[in-house]
Amino acid sequence: MMGCEHIRNLQAIADCEVVAYADPHDSSRVNAAKLLPNASAFEDYEQMLAAEKLDVVVIATPNHTHRNVLEDVLLSGVHVLVEKPLCISTQECREIIALEKETRTPNRVVWVGLEYRYMAPTARIIDECSNGSAGSIKMISIREHRFPFLKKVGDWNRFSKNTGGTLVEKCCHFFDVMILLANSKPVTVFASGGQDVNHLNESYEGSIPDILDNAYVIVEFANGIRGALDLSMFAEGSLNEQEICVVGDEAKIEALITESKIRIGKRNLGASGVVEISVRHDEGVVPGFHAGASYVEHQAMQKAIRQNLPTGVSLEHALMSVAVGQAAHLSIAERRRVDLSEVL
Repeated sequence: MMGCEHIRNLQAIADCEVVAYADPHDSSRVNAAKLLPNASAFEDYEQMLAAEKLDVVVIATPNHTHRNVLEDVLLSGVHVLVEKPLCISTQECREIIALEKETRTPNRVVWVGLEYRYMAPTARIIDECSNGSAGSIKMISIREHRFPFLKKVGDWNRFSKNTGGTLVEKCCHFFDVMILLANSKPVTVFASGGQDVNHLNESYEGSIPDILDNAYVIVEFANGIRGALDLSMFAEGSLNEQEICVVGDEAKIEALITESKIRIGKRNLGASGVVEISVRHDEGVVPGFHAGASYVEHQAMQKAIRQNLPTGVSLEHALMSVAVGQAAHLSIAERRRVDLSEVL
């Protein structure tokens, strides 16, 4: 699904050509071939790396394969975008960061697909907070109330050993946005969660899925800001799948992601002074699965490659988003507050 999403986005970018793809699963290659009838197809990505002269590789494989695939791609020296999460643990993330430093070449771009930060309302609330619209930020809350995990090839996403756990696999997006909004390092995490509704009656080769379907996660930052994530994976009856709320000493700012709206309420104006703004991407943005965010991210990466600019979403950014999720899972398992240093 995400492989084809990336293909469609890249096809819409001028002077960009997708020349090859690799996937061990027949059905996935069939889907890619419908979009890329003239591209070279491979069952093994290593064969593709050896046979093709590539500028950029996009990795959209199951989470638990990222570590090994990234190693081979980094050694090849090409630019790379890897889907979130970077890896399924902070240990694997650190290994990849070390390898990237060892193999670094001038102007190579290594980018992580944390595309939620590029959604129009998310980007707007990040800008508003950076510009001081809320004053001194004190509280950040993010809510995702959505549908259960989709079916994936081989049902790999039904098990935490493959995904890193729900709070890594799904919520690294929101921890990344939370860290951007706080503009500070997360230092402690306290979480509560469980698997209460979804996948309880499923079985795969005798194993029952173990992925959480709901959680609350509180994150404390070095600068004193507190953040909270409210996740439910059985809340299809939601008008806005995602909501972000930032409260500062001067204003409250909300982003309603599905409705693509921003609300800004200044304290000195009260409820009657709340301003609602509709936000949209520019015309020509490919909507895709993430309201155009993946396309905008690819545009930004292409610009970085062509103009020798810094990476927009670095391995270090991705590490921190994984670390908060991993710490949250540890907090749930051990019913205690967890310092980020324990997983970093």
